[in-house]
Amino acid sequence: MSKKNIAVVMGGFSSEVNISILSGNTVCKHLDQSKYNVFPIHILKEGWFCKHADHPPIPVDKADFSINVEGTKITFDCVFNTIHGTPGEDGVLQAYLKLLKIPQTACNYYEAALTFNKRDCISVLKAYGIKTATNYLLNKGDVINATEILDKVGLPCFVKANKAGSSYGVSKVYGAEELEGAIEVAFKEDDEIIIESFLEGTEVSVGVINYQGKVMALPVTEIVSDNDFFDYQAKYEGKSQEITPARITDAQTEAVQREAEKVFKILKLKGLTRAEFIFHNGAPHFLEVNTTPGLSPASIIPQQAKVARITLPDLFDNVIEQAMNGEKSQ
Repeated sequence: MSKKNIAVVMGGFSSEVNISILSGNTVCKHLDQSKYNVFPIHILKEGWFCKHADHPPIPVDKADFSINVEGTKITFDCVFNTIHGTPGEDGVLQAYLKLLKIPQTACNYYEAALTFNKRDCISVLKAYGIKTATNYLLNKGDVINATEILDKVGLPCFVKANKAGSSYGVSKVYGAEELEGAIEVAFKEDDEIIIESFLEGTEVSVGVINYQGKVMALPVTEIVSDNDFFDYQAKYEGKSQEITPARITDAQTEAVQREAEKVFKILKLKGLTRAEFIFHNGAPHFLEVNTTPGLSPASIIPQQAKVARITLPDLFDNVIEQAMNGEKSQ
């Protein structure tokens, strides 16, 4: 059997570019070299290039997503998508690859666009009975009525960029006088923001995958931030504890895993995903879902896979097989 050509795409156009590159490099390192020819593809604002160890950067032909190596045109059997933020997490890249009929490992373009938009995603899930925080929505240019906002969400509250990840554009607001500044910070990341009520409780993260044809939740991770909340420093600079399995009851574990699987199925996701919840008043409340979650050594999905006794080569191979053969979830 001939080896398949796999493009591992990383980078992107958002503030998460460096985190994405760490994820992409992890995937490249752990893919089975006996089955796959692995090509690291950097998709950046300044250009699209294959950064293969044996060659200087090779431009990607965007007409058909191919590269030319020493006179030989190389096309790809599958794209392993590790881009956090646009264009890999918001559906843009998925739609492009769909037109080219190239399989890719993340969810499809519509589902990606929906889940990347926090307020639209929450609106859909609420209709299915998924519990969430109370929220208030703002577009850039809207009149900001602080009294109206705080009457709805209360204090403290969170101000978030609507379409951003890795806690960019997120502030926790304790007083009315802090609200305007937090809104300005969020608008630097996106032209839409979401302001949410504070949920007191244990924060957890649940990976959900389609593994060997079955939708399954991975072991639950408890998030304990050294900072005031799970911000960028907590996620990526060691300012948190990520405890897997989480220090919650068996009943809570079962409840949040089933809720995470329900979200996966409602939103018709695929590939590797990770949903965030807070146990508030004893029940899991949905925060957000990541459809191209971090895969670097510091990331949560690799930690959960380890506890589940799934190796990274096996995990990544499964995702590629699902993408290339079509998923048969149940």
